[in-house]
Amino acid sequence: MLDHNPSYTELLTSFPPRLIKSEEDLEKTQTVIDNLLDKGELTESEEDYLNLLGILIHEYEQQQDLVPDIYGVELLKVFMAELNLKQKDLVTIFKTESIVSDVLKSKRKLTVEHIQKLAEFFNVSPAVFFPVNPSERDFLEVA
Repeated sequence: MLDHNPSYTELLTSFPPRLIKSEEDLEKTQTVIDNLLDKGELTESEEDYLNLLGILIHEYEQQQDLVPDIYGVELLKVFMAELNLKQKDLVTIFKTESIVSDVLKSKRKLTVEHIQKLAEFFNVSPAVFFPVNPSERDFLEVA
């Protein structure tokens, strides 16, 4: 039995590529991509079709706000939750538990020194504590 290698036109007809407008569209497109990838070695037509579907998924994902910009105290809270840390675990950074509490309740802002120490503590770049949009930098206390 001969393997049937569909032409580009047959691929387009079997699942016509359209702009992805919903999660349902995304799932359907991803299923077609997965089936192609599971096949193993692809023909030139299949590679072209796969690239086209990949572009459509990329365009959709660019339009989504899949990862919100979490920074400052909110990011600190995420780190603490992920690592099951308590306020007392951060006293070495903030000097007292009351300062940790005030920062977490937004009664005090993070300082540059706090951010440097937090970055070292969590082994991340200090940049992750800053917002992507520079106009949102009011969370920082400048000495």
